[in-house]
Amino acid sequence: MQEIMQFISRNPILCIAWVALLGAVLFTTFKGIASKVKVISRGEATRLINKEDAVVVDLRQRDDFRKGHIAGSVNLLPNEIKANNVGELEKHKSAPVIVVDGTGMQAQAPANALTNAGFEKVYVLKDGISGWIGENLPLVRGK
Repeated sequence: MQEIMQFISRNPILCIAWVALLGAVLFTTFKGIASKVKVISRGEATRLINKEDAVVVDLRQRDDFRKGHIAGSVNLLPNEIKANNVGELEKHKSAPVIVVDGTGMQAQAPANALTNAGFEKVYVLKDGISGWIGENLPLVRGK
């Protein structure tokens, strides 16, 4: 115990950084566990689409959406979701909704907004469209 105290007294910045990192890891872990929005794999997304008629919401820009998107997906921009302008998605509040972006990094906030708007089952696709393409899963073009 005395050695630990000596280490702390000799390396206060290192110890503060370690405690801060530990706090950040614990915060993000508990936030993910407590969140109503779950991150799902491509296999789980495929199962939800095929078995439970999940609706896919693609957050990418219109040009990227036209170049290739998951079949049957709806193209909504994050600011449209934030403004609660979800259009045809409104009638699917009880169906599973899978939120997809380019890399899976910016989908959490719009997914939370959908949950707050009353959507019951909202998911985020891990790694987004880039992960979907990486596993050679099908995309459709146009629209």
